[in-house]
Amino acid sequence: MDRTSAFVIRNGRLVLEDSVIESGYILAEHGVIREIGYDDAFPRTLATRPITVLDAHGQWILPGFIDLHIHGGDGYEVMDGTVRSLEAISRFHARHGTTGWLPTTLTAETADVERAIQAAKRAAGRVHDGAQILGVHLEGPFISPKRCGAQNPKYIIPPSMDILERLTSVAERFVKKVTIAPEQEGALNAIRWLSTHGIIASVGHTDATFQQTRAAISAGARHATHLFNAMRGLHHREGGTVGAMLLSGDVVCELIADGHHVAPEVMNLAYRLKGRDNVVLITDAMAAAGKPDGDYQLGQLDVIVKNGVAVLKEGNHLAGSTLTMDGAIRNMVSRVGIHVRDAAYMASTVPARELGLANTRGSIALGKYADLVVMDEGLHVVATWIAGRQVFAR
Repeated sequence: MDRTSAFVIRNGRLVLEDSVIESGYILAEHGVIREIGYDDAFPRTLATRPITVLDAHGQWILPGFIDLHIHGGDGYEVMDGTVRSLEAISRFHARHGTTGWLPTTLTAETADVERAIQAAKRAAGRVHDGAQILGVHLEGPFISPKRCGAQNPKYIIPPSMDILERLTSVAERFVKKVTIAPEQEGALNAIRWLSTHGIIASVGHTDATFQQTRAAISAGARHATHLFNAMRGLHHREGGTVGAMLLSGDVVCELIADGHHVAPEVMNLAYRLKGRDNVVLITDAMAAAGKPDGDYQLGQLDVIVKNGVAVLKEGNHLAGSTLTMDGAIRNMVSRVGIHVRDAAYMASTVPARELGLANTRGSIALGKYADLVVMDEGLHVVATWIAGRQVFAR
């Protein structure tokens, strides 16, 4: 089914931003949602038109997921720096409901990061059967050596305006988000510059105190890279990075919702304190996502995956995840106890808003792209559409 075809999905549980239509239909044409309604009011005139009508059999219909933090999947890495790898990653994550994503770099040689950005830009115009590449997220090199996690400390540098401008100017300013440790010398100036230029300044991989984090927020930081992970935690004598993020109502916090990086009860705490408007679900998926346990690499670092959990061979740090976005939805619903509607909001609506794409993506609404995911009762993906093109069917 190409994007020029008109089609209807009916008899589905439509997950809208603030409600669920228990039995509804969607009409999409030329890649855009044209009608939404209750199934018992389905226009009979549509049945006489040359339109494909699909029966969802009472299953969930959600907006396509947007993942702001992906390093790889299906054996491929963003840092491979090739269009082929990015296309494979896009196809893999589309099978799990992701319709848009930010390829995420690692701390590495500047030339290697540039190559990855350029490849992402080239791939963005070529991906037709996978999740759309919406920009690039630079995770490093402006991070803290104390909180580098699974990043290579060899390439960590203090924030440099020359390097920052060089990287963000690659491929016609395709960089949409930069992770930065605000306690590093020059970080606040970098955050101000990013904010001024419409690039998300995200606090992460940081040992910043509560006050240093607050200073970053005042400078324009409005995002937290994988809250709780690779950052100074909450202590009763010093709130740390985590405390500042939880108390800042206008900061959006990422959660790796796999149950390993953050315990379900702590995810619940973040959800209750931040609300669904300020939590975004991510995978932080690495190359091993979708692959069996075994030995892998994250950039230049050796990783071992056991029981689906990726850790560095040296140091035993968690090394990205093998999570997919449908898994994140399942975990938030079954292990945290929130409604499917709110999980979808954090996986679709919030990231679309963060990227400035809320007018065209992120929810099931008239005039938006027909980025849709059908999920069964167990919240496993049955089918995925991107701008009206079906890219996956189970």
